[in-house]
Amino acid sequence: MDRRDFLRTGGMALLGSLAVPSVMLSSCQDKPLVIGSMDGVNAAMNHFGVTESDLKKVLAAALEKGGDYADLYFEHSFNNSVALMDGQVNRCGSSIDFGMGVRVLAGDQTGYAYVEGVTLEEMLRAARTAARIASSGKATEPVAFQEKRLEKSRYVVTTPWEEVQLKAKMPYLQKLNDKIFSLDKRVRKVQASLGDTTTHVLFCNSEGVTYYDYRPMVTLGAVCIMEENGQMENSYAARAYRKGFEFLNEDLINVLAREAVDNTAILFKAVKPKGGEMPVVMAAGGSGILLHEAMGHAFEADFNRKRTSIFCDLLGKKICNEHINVVDDATIPFNRGSVNFDDEGVEGQKTYIVKDGVLTSYLHDRISAKHYGVPSTGNGRRDTFRNIPIPRMRATYMEAGNVTEEEIISTVKKGIYAQQFTNGQVQIGAGDFTFFVKSGYLIEDGKLTQPIKDINIIGNGPKALADITMVAANAEIDNGTWTCGKDGQSCPVTCGMPSALVSKLTVGGE
Repeated sequence: MDRRDFLRTGGMALLGSLAVPSVMLSSCQDKPLVIGSMDGVNAAMNHFGVTESDLKKVLAAALEKGGDYADLYFEHSFNNSVALMDGQVNRCGSSIDFGMGVRVLAGDQTGYAYVEGVTLEEMLRAARTAARIASSGKATEPVAFQEKRLEKSRYVVTTPWEEVQLKAKMPYLQKLNDKIFSLDKRVRKVQASLGDTTTHVLFCNSEGVTYYDYRPMVTLGAVCIMEENGQMENSYAARAYRKGFEFLNEDLINVLAREAVDNTAILFKAVKPKGGEMPVVMAAGGSGILLHEAMGHAFEADFNRKRTSIFCDLLGKKICNEHINVVDDATIPFNRGSVNFDDEGVEGQKTYIVKDGVLTSYLHDRISAKHYGVPSTGNGRRDTFRNIPIPRMRATYMEAGNVTEEEIISTVKKGIYAQQFTNGQVQIGAGDFTFFVKSGYLIEDGKLTQPIKDINIIGNGPKALADITMVAANAEIDNGTWTCGKDGQSCPVTCGMPSALVSKLTVGGE
């Protein structure tokens, strides 16, 4: 299995990634198309300039070579971003992406083609290309459409980003910049960044399922660079949600500013500890990246179907402490990883991967669900209309345990408390990992003592899961800017966990 590198959009990476540009571009409509505000699929078809007759013709063409199933995925995205460096705009830009993809399934064959236009001729060309790739020789017919709708969107927007001009966004960035400078005289540089995305998705398939989804996204973050006696340190703070302009407010500015300064200031007191094998207490929240990367990917059904995951023969078996429950959840309101529907027409849902220490489910898309003879868990996700859906996590977290964080720390004679993670490397099949820990603390005689920084923790995901002996009751979702990469595709996710004790990990220090 190839090793995969991952990087949280944060830290110094924010200097290049969140700092991508923003001017406002209006949508092709007089008013933004928001789920619930108009007649769902009919309004979406009008938005994309297609008719029900067009969709049926394209589906019929997709199935004319004998496919078992076909679907059409339309996507229209608006992306804006702007960044300030020390109060001055240093990056600003916008982009629009538009197109549709046609997928055909025939037995174990998958055909896929996309076009960056939606004329009937273009769509038929894509459909026939996909049909030639996946065919069985016996033509099938699509069934009548029936729209799928939720009573309420999981990310209802008050003020859509399409209605917001750049000049309305700038005061919040300026306030974030100014607030960080005001909190500590050691601050030398600040980069404050704001990005917003609006995505319209129209989906239909040969089984008659249709839906429209309006998907907002916003990220706000800041990098803080400080100097003390010639020593330079940097850290960051960021938040990301599926929200509209109402996301920006004074309280958020104050929280992010304080967090960015505190995360940086503590590093002046931090040391690099001696390395070795020792207990590690994973802090609540951001430590969930270990759960996501080193364990969560191994629960995705395609890796198990291909037998590259260590969990491929462990379904229904105990794999960890009975107090551990691991969840993948698409239903958290406004969460970065939540979806109303996945990219295959399945409603987003909450799935227990591990229940009371027992592996109860993999994360399925349509293909893996058919292989295992189970319903899809709604994990079929894709990067854009240019990509096929594959099993992907959404918000992956561990539920609260039955002790306090203080009780966990009190049991450790010598170890570390891992608090802020930035990047690392994971081998998905085997689960071997290396994570970079930006900050944390030494644990000595059951107490947090010296701050630490810039260490690696090394281990094996499934073994680390099995070695979790205590789980605290302080479960927390990290609402940062996590983006997951897999098979060349990226998608927004979140992670989280309560504080937990891993009895033994290798710590790379001095």
